[in-house]
Amino acid sequence: MEIVGNGFIARNLDVVENRHPHATVVAAGVSNTSARSPEEFAREAELVRNIARRCHREGRLLVFLSSASHAMYGTTDVAVDEDTPLSPQSPYGKQKLMLEQAVAGSGPRWLTLRVSHAVGRWQPSHQLLPSLVGQIRRGRVTLHRNAHRDLVDVADMVRAIDGLLTEGVHGEVVNVASGVPLPVESIVRAIKARMAAHPRYDVVDVGPTLTKVSIDKLCKLLPSMRSVAEPGYLDRILDRYIAYF
Repeated sequence: MEIVGNGFIARNLDVVENRHPHATVVAAGVSNTSARSPEEFAREAELVRNIARRCHREGRLLVFLSSASHAMYGTTDVAVDEDTPLSPQSPYGKQKLMLEQAVAGSGPRWLTLRVSHAVGRWQPSHQLLPSLVGQIRRGRVTLHRNAHRDLVDVADMVRAIDGLLTEGVHGEVVNVASGVPLPVESIVRAIKARMAAHPRYDVVDVGPTLTKVSIDKLCKLLPSMRSVAEPGYLDRILDRYIAYF
């Protein structure tokens, strides 16, 4: 497998690097859902288009990592699937949807994975879980009331990529998430309990951000992935990774 990038996701993909020699995974580009820089978006678009052209020339399968976050799907009343018509409101969501469409029309075989909020080793400190752990450790945490996040273990994301490529899946958009958006307050409580900490809260009221995505397609293609929706998934993530942060 060719892995493009050297960040959090790319480093976790190293466990399957020697598999799927026909595939190129783009694990680089804009990863901050709050990003707004036109220059940053332009660099990402040029990177993806260049890789797509090369994959087409060389007969490689292009795996594009997109987003299953609120930036892409918005607030949902029911679980939305990959065929739901989308109209992202944020620059990040618009960028990812545009790149999905560019990849699908670029010539090579392709597979797009819409990943929710991945959690795991080597995760940047500004992302949700390591940021919360750091704030709680320092004794003061900013809590966004009404915010929800769908967390997925990066190891499960890697397992999904490995499994889908093994099954020969291509020409599909697949949500890779737990399907269970959690209130950020509950994530903070679970972290506090493990750290035996009692931080002060700075509560910020925000508009509801609750995005529930369907993982029916993922679980139909890879039945073993149903484990991400089982009770206790957050506990397993925290028990595995909290020490890394």
